[in-house]
Formats: sequence, C-alpha cells, structure tokens
Amino acid sequence: DAKKMDSYDAGVAVLNLIKKDIKPRDILTRKAFENAIVTCIALGGSTNLVLHLLAIAHSADVELSIDDFAKIGERVPLLCDVKPFGRVTMSELIKIGGIRPLMKMLLDRGMLHGDCLTVSGLTMAETLADVKPYPEGQDIVRDFDNPIKAQSHLRILKGNLAPTGAVGKITGKEGLYFKGTAKVYEGEEDALQGILRGDVEKGNVVVIRNEGPVGGPGMREMLSPTSAVAGRGLIMDVALITDGRFSGGSHGFDVGHITPEAALGGPIGVVKDGDEIEIDAKRNTIQLLISDEELESRLENFQPSGSPVKRGILAKYAKTVTSASYGAVTDKDL
Repeated sequence: DAKKMDSYDAGVAVLNLIKKDIKPRDILTRKAFENAIVTCIALGGSTNLVLHLLAIAHSADVELSIDDFAKIGERVPLLCDVKPFGRVTMSELIKIGGIRPLMKMLLDRGMLHGDCLTVSGLTMAETLADVKPYPEGQDIVRDFDNPIKAQSHLRILKGNLAPTGAVGKITGKEGLYFKGTAKVYEGEEDALQGILRGDVEKGNVVVIRNEGPVGGPGMREMLSPTSAVAGRGLIMDVALITDGRFSGGSHGFDVGHITPEAALGGPIGVVKDGDEIEIDAKRNTIQLLISDEELESRLENFQPSGSPVKRGILAKYAKTVTSASYGAVTDKDL
C-alpha cells in the first residue's frame, strides 16, 4: 500500500511540475548537484553516485568533475549506519523519518544550499522548514560530533594505477590502507570462478579488468565477486579493484572506475599476478609498486583489446563512450 501511495504521489508531483512550468534544468543547478553529493555522502551512498551525477551534470550543462567529489567530501561526514556496510536496512531508516530529517540536519549545519528550487516548486529550505528531527534515542543516524567517518567514504584515488582517477568506497570499517599482492582476472566471470575455487587468499588485491565502458562494453556491477569474497570470509582481508563498477550492495575495500581502463591501454591492463598494489584512502592514492621504468616498458609492449563487440549498437556505444571519470557519456564532443 505504501508503494502504491508513492506511485500516486509521484504522479501528483509531475502534474504540479507541469502546472508550474518547472523544467529539469530549472532544478539541475550547480548548487543542486552539491546538495545531492552532500546528502548522499552523509547517507552512505554508493560509488555509482559519482558516475551518474557526472553524467547527469553533463546532460544539464553543469560543470562537475570527480575532483569536486573529493573537495566536497573533505567537509562532509558519514552519518548513517546503514547496509551494506552498516547495521540496518534503509527500511529501518524510513521508519524513523527517512532522509528528510538528515537533510534538515545538514541544512541547519550550513552544508546544503537552502535556496535551491525543488520539484515541489518551493526552495530546499522551505520544504524542510517543518521537518521534525529523528526520535530521541535512535542510533541509526549519528550526530555530527560522533560520525561513523569524519570525512567522505567515497574516495577519489589517483596514482600510477589510475592516472585519471578511480573511486573507492572505503568506510574505514575495513581500514584506510591496504597493501597486497595482485590476483588478476580478465573479467567478472573469471574472477567469480577464481574466488569460488579458492584462488584468492588473505592479503590479495583482486584485479578485475576489461569491464570498463569500452571493455565491457558498458560497466557491469561487480556484485557477484564482492559477494563471493564476503561469502568466503575474506571481506576484511582482501581488496578488490576494477575498471568496472560496483553495486550499491557491495562492501569491503573496493575501488572501481579505474581510468584509463584496460581496453584503452590503461595501467590496470599491465598488472601481473604477484605485483604489489598499495591503496591509501588517507592520501587518496592507488599505486602499482613497480619501478617507473618497468611500468613504462610494460605499457609500451601492451596491446589493449579494445571493445570485444565489433558490430551493432554496443559497438557504436564503445566507439563514442568517454571515460568513467567523465561519467561514461556518449556525446561529450558532439
């Protein structure tokens, strides 16, 4: 019944937008994107936040880059103890008031732009004016002086393994630093079979490549491999990196959207089994621990695969799609 009412209310909201002649670009301003980033970080949102907001901003002609996520994330704490990394489900958060009391907390703290237009036709501040706080004694949403993590769990990482950026979902529960030996797989299916076989051991960095926008083509979510890692009891003992992306249901020491991707000659394509990889979520770096000379030599001799699809709509997609660091859009230069 609640879902039916949600659907009905969505229809009412659309009619209201039509009556008031409010267009998407009236709402999709730079300030609105900043509000979305702040709210989703405090809530504990997934790495897909970065990919999708970059793409939506591009469509709306709003300047937004992965570096903006890093900058905003330095001042926004992780407050909500929700799954997959936390204790409770979103439905339990809904029962104590949902997301709007969190947004009111952020607004009162000066972290949201209250003058942004919303789909109601009112400003953000106006829509939140009468929102009641969470009930006393609830322990799902933390106070600002007791955050789960003082800064964003979404880390924009760069280094010789991801020269143009990668996105890590690192809450701190898995630690903020990982150094281990690479276990390389040429795609999601190979990785899943290897993990289930028992190939992956404590201290490994699972590398899944050829799953980027071109190499996929598209960016599949690596939910199955991360779930398999968890199922084998290794969630706290291994890291997993990929030029693909993650489901919001993934948790662990995960880094996705590694760019440039393997299919286009990115450094992730030359990682070998046994190489040491270092991920530092404090310095926001991801490094392949080999000499510059060795890395340069490997890249010079590397023959990237490109897209595995040569005909049809997916081949057209692969030829036009940009890097995940630009939102994997297909019309950037048109």
